[in-house]
Amino acid sequence: MTTLDRYVLREWAKVFFLATFGFPLLVFVIDLVDNLDKYLARGVSKQHLALSYVYYLPETVTLVFPVAVLFAVVFTVGALGRHAELTAAKASGISFHRLVRPLLAASLAAVLVDIGLTELAPVTSSRRAELLGEKQIRSDQYRNNFVYRADGGWVYAIGGLELVARSMRDLIMEREGTGPEYPTIVIAAPRASYDTTKRTRGWTLSKGTVHYLLGPGRETAFTFDALRTRDLREGPVELLAEPKAPDEMRYAELGRYIDALARSGSDTKKLRVERALKLSVPFACIIIALFGAPLAITTPRSGAAWGVAVCLATTFIDLLMFQLSKAVGAGGVLPPSFAAWVPNLIFGAAGVWLWKNART
Repeated sequence: MTTLDRYVLREWAKVFFLATFGFPLLVFVIDLVDNLDKYLARGVSKQHLALSYVYYLPETVTLVFPVAVLFAVVFTVGALGRHAELTAAKASGISFHRLVRPLLAASLAAVLVDIGLTELAPVTSSRRAELLGEKQIRSDQYRNNFVYRADGGWVYAIGGLELVARSMRDLIMEREGTGPEYPTIVIAAPRASYDTTKRTRGWTLSKGTVHYLLGPGRETAFTFDALRTRDLREGPVELLAEPKAPDEMRYAELGRYIDALARSGSDTKKLRVERALKLSVPFACIIIALFGAPLAITTPRSGAAWGVAVCLATTFIDLLMFQLSKAVGAGGVLPPSFAAWVPNLIFGAAGVWLWKNART
């Protein structure tokens, strides 16, 4: 890395970190002013309120990262052009493409950090909701009256689950069928216990009934003293896990949730778009840097007002296109995953065109 590279990166980093933490601070102040009375009415302490904004930081930073990269690139390249440093670099044999290469490398690093924060944000957002009283903090030892959707089309209705005792009560397992060749199965048991022995690990249902529903008016049933089934594979800890909303899931979790919904015949296009956006939005950092760098030298003598105008206009168009991509993908006009990447493809194509026509 040359001295010029370090200088360019230093100037980029100043604007990037100012925007990365300045915009979230503004969001925090607005949220606090708008919702302080509501938080105090819930009895949220000052310590919990302050800690909630720490947990709120990953979510806000993930949204700000592409904008921060754009501001950093535009203002860094624009300042080099206004102060004749860009002209001096070209005169010494350093092309524009070589000059901004460190900025593209830094923007690529921002993509990786943003993806990591996107995976962290669902966890911290859930914790923040608990601190602010927006989400109930449930015991990690027991759970009552809940439904669990498992793989293979099975649905469990459970009256109670105790982690320490490793037992369930009032269990009903149901798998919906299609007819006599693939019947609906309903298993009901007042009690079930979990064996942790390696050879016999699994649930044992006690004194229950198995029903085979073969069709209208056709049913076969038998009772049992003890039953072990390979379909009930989830352990107590897995069953105790709190169900999450799609926006509280990580990339892999959301993928498994979408697959489960698809197997049950539900429309998953909107969720598939949301899942693809978890990658396409962070990747916009490098796309928007490729677009912003040559755009910043189109009018080299323009001041900071031009840089602000370019950044705000680009941000507005980018956000609008991502919202449109959600609607287009959810409506089935385009494949969901492709729709989420359309804004990046458009900005990328514009960036390549500007890059090729930039004065080097």
